[in-house]
Amino acid sequence: MSRCNLFFYGLLLIFLNACSTDVFLVHNGNMPADDKIAQIKTGLSQEEVEDILGSPSMVSTLNKNEWLYMSSTVKKIAFLTPKVIDRDVLTIRFDNSGTVSEISRLSEADGKSLKIDTDQTQSGGHNPGFFKKYFGGVGQYMPIGPSKEK
Repeated sequence: MSRCNLFFYGLLLIFLNACSTDVFLVHNGNMPADDKIAQIKTGLSQEEVEDILGSPSMVSTLNKNEWLYMSSTVKKIAFLTPKVIDRDVLTIRFDNSGTVSEISRLSEADGKSLKIDTDQTQSGGHNPGFFKKYFGGVGQYMPIGPSKEK
């Protein structure tokens, strides 16, 4: 092997060694402990649930009687796409009187992958031509304003 190749491979080895291989686990959310969740039964009031579990991660904007407690763990490696390792969602629904009516818990396995639709929707506006689009306003600008003659 020539000195030039040896130098090149040595430099390449140094650059590759400098790349980050750090793995970060990021925890998000405030999922209560399982023993506290087990204390939640139908018929409890919103105040009692908040005393046991704490405030929810989110209250549904469409239904104020639906509380969500969420947590997730995401694995991040340098510049690579983050990967969700674990996700947990606890939903507590209250009836109109403010008592617990339903409790459900979902995990990462219960989720569905959604395919993003790339189709385009036609807008209801008009489609001006090139000259109308770029020269249609010529002569319509009045920096001083219209004259007020009496």
